[in-house]
Amino acid sequence: MTSLDKIVTEPKTGEERLICNNQSTEVKLIDFWRWSVSDIVSNATRGRFAEFIVATALNIDLNVVRDEWSAYDLISPEGIKIEVKSASYLQSWFQRNFSLISFSIKAARYWDSATNKQGKTMPTLDGAFLV
Repeated sequence: MTSLDKIVTEPKTGEERLICNNQSTEVKLIDFWRWSVSDIVSNATRGRFAEFIVATALNIDLNVVRDEWSAYDLISPEGIKIEVKSASYLQSWFQRNFSLISFSIKAARYWDSATNKQGKTMPTLDGAFLV
């Protein structure tokens, strides 16, 4: 069986052009970003945006691309592992009422992207900070 190592992603500028049939097109990566993540109120995008805000506040190196499958969202320059949670009373879709906000901090298992296996149980958080 062939072993396919995890792909190491490099930061993009947004100016990279899409290629079709080995020909550069007029479409740039920034066009995809604008199309796909402009709705920062959307649940999935809002979570990533919250991670970005925390990363910038903690001076985490933004030249290291976010790891979608890491056991933690961020690791501080001091080595502190951080799980960022985000919620909003308002959503992008029609609502009759404000959304209810709740978070679970119970122990959970994680997926290890380096081994492609389920990881061990993560410890329960001793303390949580809501900002």
